[in-house]
Amino acid sequence: MNNLSLIRGLHATLGRLAPQTVARRMRRQFMTPRNLPPRDWEMPLLGSAERITLRFGLSALRWGSGPTVLLMHGWEGRPTQFASLIEALVEAGYGVVALDGPAHGHSPGQEANVVLFARALLEAAGELPPLHAVIGHSMGAASAMLASQMGLRARALVSISAPSRILGPLRSFANFMGLPPRARAHFISLVESHAGIPAAHLDVRRYQLEIPGLVVHAEDDPVIPASEADVIHDFWFDSQLLRLAQGGHQRLLADPCLVTAVLSLLAEVGERSALAEVAS
Repeated sequence: MNNLSLIRGLHATLGRLAPQTVARRMRRQFMTPRNLPPRDWEMPLLGSAERITLRFGLSALRWGSGPTVLLMHGWEGRPTQFASLIEALVEAGYGVVALDGPAHGHSPGQEANVVLFARALLEAAGELPPLHAVIGHSMGAASAMLASQMGLRARALVSISAPSRILGPLRSFANFMGLPPRARAHFISLVESHAGIPAAHLDVRRYQLEIPGLVVHAEDDPVIPASEADVIHDFWFDSQLLRLAQGGHQRLLADPCLVTAVLSLLAEVGERSALAEVAS
């Protein structure tokens, strides 16, 4: 029996005997990210970045100048995971600002969740020039879609490898950790309490997604099922869908097809905006 089986068995037993105690421990684990160091291939881009500090100590990296594109990484992610996309955006004449999410990198905090990520995007948008686009990966994409419901404004929004609702990852984590039904229910209730929004409300089916968008997902994503992209696209009227055959959950960030699709969307919304200004 491996360590994971032992841990799951322990959670199953304790979860029946003391469901609230186990749920509290799992809630802390679920919301406490590890700060993982950048890979070697990220270092050149990291070295060329300007580190900036926004309101409430929120940290970010900045490259280039031009229309502002705001990036948000996923859980336990880093801004430089967008390296290929950042380089292409800067070359195309955009100014890129990539956030360290709350409790990630140089940003303050010990715990994080999708609501805190969304509020961080709103705080950043309040200090930056009008946003040409917001691009998020995984939980960063879920937070960007949520932020759009909380007042975030941008000409375009790109969702990469995102869940369509937060209940999916919550249940997956609880099942993976072996929580029995009562402990699982307590766990989800505690997460909702700390986030401040019922999990059922964090669902694109309840959103009004009115920003032109792009939804990207890899068929072989082992973390978030590719079918989630179809749900997001179906409930996002003005969106395009890009399904990649390969790319897993993170490798797709460097896929040339993704980079091309993002640049095409940003150019398209830029043209729309220019035509609207002329017409007015």
